[in-house]
Amino acid sequence: MSSAVSPLAPKHVPDMPVIAGIRLATAEAGIRYKNRTDVLLAVMDKGTAVAGVFTKSKCPSAPVEWCRAKLKGGKARALVVNSGNANAFTGKTGRASTALTAKIAAKAVGCSEGEIFLASTGVIGEPLDATKFDGVLGRLAETAEPGDYLAAAKAIMTTDTFPKVATATVKLGKAKVTINGMAKGAGMIAPDMATMLSFIFTDAPIAPAALQALLKSGVEDTFNAVTIDGDTSTSDTLLAFATGAAAEHGAPKISRASDPRLKAFVKAFNQVLANLAEQVARDGEGARKLVEITVEGARTKASARKIAMSIANSPLVKTAIAGEDANWGRVVMAVGKAGEPADRDKLSISFNGIRVAKSGARDPSYDEAQVSEAMKAPEIAILVSLGLGKGRDRVMTCDLTKEYVAINGDYRS
Repeated sequence: MSSAVSPLAPKHVPDMPVIAGIRLATAEAGIRYKNRTDVLLAVMDKGTAVAGVFTKSKCPSAPVEWCRAKLKGGKARALVVNSGNANAFTGKTGRASTALTAKIAAKAVGCSEGEIFLASTGVIGEPLDATKFDGVLGRLAETAEPGDYLAAAKAIMTTDTFPKVATATVKLGKAKVTINGMAKGAGMIAPDMATMLSFIFTDAPIAPAALQALLKSGVEDTFNAVTIDGDTSTSDTLLAFATGAAAEHGAPKISRASDPRLKAFVKAFNQVLANLAEQVARDGEGARKLVEITVEGARTKASARKIAMSIANSPLVKTAIAGEDANWGRVVMAVGKAGEPADRDKLSISFNGIRVAKSGARDPSYDEAQVSEAMKAPEIAILVSLGLGKGRDRVMTCDLTKEYVAINGDYRS
């Protein structure tokens, strides 16, 4: 966790309302860091539905494997998250650590181990001493309150420079329901059907299968459209919990994701995901520029996504942005290497609304001074027009600075 907050951090942190059926508590367990909280316990009421999506890495962490197996039950009573140690690439020891953590948590909360969900973030390859949770989780279960989401988000930070939270309120039937979310992530970010670590809570009465469908759909244009460095973590975990408490106030029980009564809820749910995803991009390690890349005129949306990601993950593009250089040649390079349909002579490129390249060449009206001034802005929008079809997509990223190298060069030391 950095002591210097990213200059791209949101200027406003929302007040996070209480959600019935959710209690939170944090503590210092001494996993890796000193003098800071590093463990979060979220306690849910009985009957809480759970859904999740996870990394597609072929080397997943032990907590990811644990959650995948327990997700089949569809119910959750507690979530335990630790920072400082990812419990990944830890073999039998890692699996034993997850089992012991779940056992300690289940005893503390008073539920079955199958209702415990786990997530870990931090250094890969170092064993996690789960005995450090013994006693700590019991105290947290006793002191947990329906409340401090900001403190919870702080406890799961690693190289993050600010806690990431988002909230939305929407009508479902006759009731007002709330959606609260938190996330952590600043490096090793290129989600693949999941996210870094993110947890969504709601009092809406949504069945596990419906919640799973909403979550799987929602990540595609939010968390899966964000990249910091092109590296997909072993630990990517996004879990959603629905307590159903709003049913007491007139919210209808939802069993299908296609239920038309969910329309407003889905929009708000996706807005929370998108807000958190953008905050991750804003907190990219060493970032000084937030970058939005839009590709239009592609053959398909999928093709536009691949080209946008090729641009977003290019170190040459990202370092040019860090240097405030509108180097469209590097964008052309990234388009060309993506392996998707493109026609050089139809290609147009704009930086912050200023077209710098048109029809496969430098724009006739190009003004170096004008573009250089535009590149000084903290937010940079790159628009690539392919002129081939109606496919369109956007992704979020950040620039690549010397600080990124410094942070990752010293990560384990």
